[in-house]
Amino acid sequence: MIVQGGAGRLVHGGLHEAREMREERSGLFRRLAIAGAACVGLGTAAAVAGFVGFVWSLDRVERDPPVSADAIVALTGGAQRIGDAIELLARGFGHRLLITGVNERTSREEIARLSPGQRRLVECCVDLDYRARNTVGNAEETRRWVRENGFGSLIVVTSNYHMPRTMAELDHALPQIRKVPHPVVSPAVDPAGWWSSPSAARLLASEYAKYVMVAIRTRLSSGPAADPPVREAVPRSDELARR
Repeated sequence: MIVQGGAGRLVHGGLHEAREMREERSGLFRRLAIAGAACVGLGTAAAVAGFVGFVWSLDRVERDPPVSADAIVALTGGAQRIGDAIELLARGFGHRLLITGVNERTSREEIARLSPGQRRLVECCVDLDYRARNTVGNAEETRRWVRENGFGSLIVVTSNYHMPRTMAELDHALPQIRKVPHPVVSPAVDPAGWWSSPSAARLLASEYAKYVMVAIRTRLSSGPAADPPVREAVPRSDELARR
């Protein structure tokens, strides 16, 4: 009887310990689930706050660049970008213009038709890049062009919603070059009322996600092998046009 009683106590103690272990595991799972939900909630809140800040930072009105530069680069994606860039070149804000990411079927003549009064300027002072297929390629081709010409500063022309990602790529590719953004504002994408337009909201959300990925990648990766050399300044575009 004593042996049997001892065995019973052992069995009862084992069941009690097993129940406690199950309860501990259950409590651990609950704590992990709560922590996971909290992390997801915080991540979502951070993403929403970041997106709102991104949209809020976008320019709503086009303004002249505060200073001139050695050259101008325009990223394709809309005729308005190219027209604005050619106008800046004609007004002497830069000495030369690179239009990067041009479609292979687009000729210089078609570019000149966007600014009929500046045909001579387009012929003498505008370079066309047909290699770039995305913003990374735009930055690479811009860097190549800057190195070949020895420019020390750039005015960057692209859409307002595309400017943060463009500047991140160019800052990574050309860290020693002064860059002046010239955001082009399109009525189709209004940062002030994006929530009322599903297409604008999708575009801005997509652009924000791409910008975040570029910001992470450029911070984690090393910069270019060598900084572009600075050569003697090239003649101003207005001087070339008078020749």
